[in-house]
Amino acid sequence: MRMKCAECAKSNACYQGDSCYDQGWIRPEYEDPINLNILKIASRLEAEHYMKLTRLQELMMFAKEMGYKSLGMAFCVGLAKEARVLSGILGKDFKVESVLCKVGGVDKKTFGLPNVVDGRYEACCNPIGQAKYLAEVGTDLNIIVGLCVGHDILFTKYSEAPVTTLVVKDRVLAHNPLGAIYSNYWLKKL
Repeated sequence: MRMKCAECAKSNACYQGDSCYDQGWIRPEYEDPINLNILKIASRLEAEHYMKLTRLQELMMFAKEMGYKSLGMAFCVGLAKEARVLSGILGKDFKVESVLCKVGGVDKKTFGLPNVVDGRYEACCNPIGQAKYLAEVGTDLNIIVGLCVGHDILFTKYSEAPVTTLVVKDRVLAHNPLGAIYSNYWLKKL
C-alpha cells in the first residue's frame, strides 16, 4: 500500500492512533537501547518544553541528556561567522570540533565541477572529508550548519556519529526554506 500522508483525507488520523499502515516490523528497531534512548529523550523534551525552546536550546539540552561530550559541526564557508558564534555557545558545555566544507582545498577541476565564478580558483566542497575528520576525532553527535543540498546527504551518509541539522541553507530566503511556502510571491512561482 502506498501512502500519501501529506494528502491525508483523514486529517492525519494516525496522530489519533488510527493508522492505515502496519509498522509492526519496525518495533524491533526501537528495542535497540541507543535508538530507544534517543526516542525517549526527544519525546520527553518535546512534552516538557513544547514551544518554549529554540532549536539551538533543544539541541543543547538533548545532547546533555544523551551524555554527549563532543559535538562535531560541519559547516559551510558561507556561514563561517555563524559557525564561530555557534562554536562559542556550544563550547560552554561541550567540546566542539568544527570542520569547514572546503576542507582539503581540492580544486573543483579535479572532479570536473563548474566554478561559481569562471577563471578563479575554487575549492570544491568535501562533505565526505568533513564526516571522516569528525569520525577521526571521535565526536558523539554531528551538527550540520548550512551544507548544500547533496553535500548534506553525503555528509550524513558517511558520518559515523548521529547527525542533526541546525541550519538548512537557503541563500535566497535567509536560510529559511519554508519562507517559500509562507510567501504568496514564492508560492505562486513554485
